[in-house]
Amino acid sequence: MASEKKFAVLVDADNVSDKYIKVILDEISKDGIATYKRIYGDWTKPTLASWKTVLLDNSILPIQQYNYTTGKNSTDSAMIIDAMDILYSGQVDGFCIVSSDSDFTRLAARLRESGMTVVGMGEKKTPKSFISACNMFKYLDILTAAERKAEDVRKQAERRAQEKQKEQKEQNAPQKAAQKAAQSAPKEEAPKPCGPAETPKPEGSEPQTDIETIKEAIKLIVADNSDEDDWMFIGTIGNLLVKRYPDFDVRNFGYPKLTLFIKSLGLFEIKSVRTGENGSHLIYIKLK
Repeated sequence: MASEKKFAVLVDADNVSDKYIKVILDEISKDGIATYKRIYGDWTKPTLASWKTVLLDNSILPIQQYNYTTGKNSTDSAMIIDAMDILYSGQVDGFCIVSSDSDFTRLAARLRESGMTVVGMGEKKTPKSFISACNMFKYLDILTAAERKAEDVRKQAERRAQEKQKEQKEQNAPQKAAQKAAQSAPKEEAPKPCGPAETPKPEGSEPQTDIETIKEAIKLIVADNSDEDDWMFIGTIGNLLVKRYPDFDVRNFGYPKLTLFIKSLGLFEIKSVRTGENGSHLIYIKLK
């Protein structure tokens, strides 16, 4: 992970909705690590109140900027000044500028002149000039719509699979009942791993990232990053999960290794590929 690019993510709250924050951070995690996460706006405005929980949950630093003069956007100036300060600090390899405002066109061009990778993010209404000034530009509204559509497709596929499993169970029920009756004594069940959900939490503590969120994240990661045969190296999945969810650790769910955790989900095929004469293997997975 040390070789990954470090990004400063600068968000213009006046031109971006809080509903996009997950897409923003997920997308930049594919390109590198968000070292700086700052958002600019006049936080005394009631229209920005919805950002509060989002900023806390994602550890984003709000920068207060009053509008000193009516009709002038002081937020743009604050973002530009901060961007140049970060550039000269030499602590980052690139910038992610999140806005649909053409006022950042010159900033993007200037950062690229200094050898920075510039990723722009905004809605489809973003002017062409700003889009062209970035190394990459990602449409937040399109990404969000595509994510929702993919989620609907996955849920439909899961429902069909569940219905098929239910039919199979109903067909096998008589045979299983006969086998059960023939057994003289029931077998003891192996103890199940004790996850954090079974461990009492101190009052007022925040819950960890739940397993359903992790499952959906793994499916998205595999779908977006697998090779032409739909296989993906399991180590890459672990790295991406940690970048998206800092509290992710398979031990939280009672498993010592990521491979065992992935296997327990029952959603993926797993294969082991031998890499050399020393007997070492690489683990790959793909969606069933």
